[in-house]
Amino acid sequence: MNQHTYRKNFVVGAVAVAVAVGVAAGFFIAHKSMDDMAAMGTEVVSATSGWAGEMSTEVPSAAPVWANEMEDMKQTDMKGMSMPGMPGMSAAPSGAVVVPAVTRQLIGVRSAPASLTVLGQEIRAVGTVGYDERGLTQVTLKTSGWVREVFVDSIGRPVRKGEPLFTLYSPDLLATQDEYLLAVKTQGQLAASPLDEAKANASSLVASARDRLKLWDVTDQQIASLDRRGKAEPLLTVYAPSSGIVLKREALPGKYVEPGTTLYEIADLSRVWISADIYESEVAAVKRNQPVSVTFAAYPGDTFQGTVSYVYPTLNTEARTVRVRVELPNPELKLKPGMFGTVTLQTDAVKTLVVPKEAVLETGLRQLVFLDRGEGAYAPYPVKLGRRNQDSVEVLEGIKEGDRIVTSANFLLDAESKLTSTSSMQAMMGRIGMGDWQMRGAHEGKMEGMEMADMKGMEGMKGMEMGKGGVSGAQTRQVNGLTFSLTTAPENPKAGSVLLKLKLTDQAGKPVTNAQVTFVYTMPMPGMTDSKVMARHTKDGLYEGTVLFGMGGTWVVTVNVTIPGQSPIAEQFQFSVGGGGM
Repeated sequence: MNQHTYRKNFVVGAVAVAVAVGVAAGFFIAHKSMDDMAAMGTEVVSATSGWAGEMSTEVPSAAPVWANEMEDMKQTDMKGMSMPGMPGMSAAPSGAVVVPAVTRQLIGVRSAPASLTVLGQEIRAVGTVGYDERGLTQVTLKTSGWVREVFVDSIGRPVRKGEPLFTLYSPDLLATQDEYLLAVKTQGQLAASPLDEAKANASSLVASARDRLKLWDVTDQQIASLDRRGKAEPLLTVYAPSSGIVLKREALPGKYVEPGTTLYEIADLSRVWISADIYESEVAAVKRNQPVSVTFAAYPGDTFQGTVSYVYPTLNTEARTVRVRVELPNPELKLKPGMFGTVTLQTDAVKTLVVPKEAVLETGLRQLVFLDRGEGAYAPYPVKLGRRNQDSVEVLEGIKEGDRIVTSANFLLDAESKLTSTSSMQAMMGRIGMGDWQMRGAHEGKMEGMEMADMKGMEGMKGMEMGKGGVSGAQTRQVNGLTFSLTTAPENPKAGSVLLKLKLTDQAGKPVTNAQVTFVYTMPMPGMTDSKVMARHTKDGLYEGTVLFGMGGTWVVTVNVTIPGQSPIAEQFQFSVGGGGM
């Protein structure tokens, strides 16, 4: 074996030993760091991230979640990162959260089992009292005349059927009375006549005059009084055609009236109508003859029972509601037209799976409940809801009878669930990405060092530095008729604060001074997030912004340029940043 071959084998062996020692040390340090972080998690005294602003610093926190996560990562390492089953990963749905017992007591987490019970949907609406239109009567005349004396002279006064309302002087009625009396007199004179035709004609005249008086609303009692008196009465008394409350009054002493003039409106309020507007989504649950209960602020503690008498066939397109009519008895006239009441409609009750109303979280697109899995573990589950009443809601899909559902502190659990899901995923992806990056970097550095060992010996170890994909110095691009010239200060950037300078000119070489420029920068590796800096215009189309390169390596800078009246432009640049590499 010659001296050159011996020296080459010696260098290769030394490099291999150094790499093996480095990997073992890195593995030990990583596990030591995990143990330290898990220990730190159990000693944190603040509350979990979702409740940090509300819990006392003396309360044990939900940090065991982090400790469990670290333990899972260690178990995954120990089992060789085997994919089947993913050891250490929970089978719970995304968003599961673990809350310590003390914290559960402080925030008031309570749960109850989902159970089968009889549920009837309850529909509530505001109703307005109105009169029964079937009991509304108008008092009008069929002849002209003058009102003389008025007996019912105020609105809101109750009247009984047959009660006198006013007296009327009508020349036509007076003439008809005289005709009737003359016909009656002629009939009496011809009673002894041997001519049957003459007697029949006289009887026909009497009947015709009597019918005319009845058509003008002269009662049988008034006609009988006219027969007894034998003399026409110039003033005719008009009586109430029905009982009720006077809603309108136009009869005034001395007023001249014509046929068809409405002098009174009388409404029967022994039964009232209540009009209520229900939402379009509730129409299918409302039917005729459905029982209804109504309460009024004027009568606290009293509940009035009625039924749905009619569902109107039209929809209010502005409010998206349908009107429902409810009938109520009103024997004591407690309910006044115009009063407001709360209408409650009860649908047919069925036995179904229900949970308390407060257990459901409405997210807009779906509904969630938190399932109590025991030992402080809670997981969100989507559910499909059905009918509901004042206290409970029907669950059609998602859970089964006996599942324990969280009924209080849902919002706090939901917030903690989102925070836990986001932070755990980012942390796990970051750790996996960093580990993969380190392993690939070590492998590539090893190979490069071994190749360079043939030529330059141990100087090949310099190849272990990361970030060979970028460049330094000025970079110029032509994009959409604009010239981008991006430089850094210093020209060869190192980890830390770096000033980015963008020179922006148009096709004619003139500086663009009205642009909005944003620098978005990141490292192309798993777990890294984007950072953003707004650039400021200094002079003559030069835009500057200071960025923070956290470590050495290749950094990607995306320049976003927005010019009024033009489409936004995004152009990527890469820079090699020295120092601080892993």
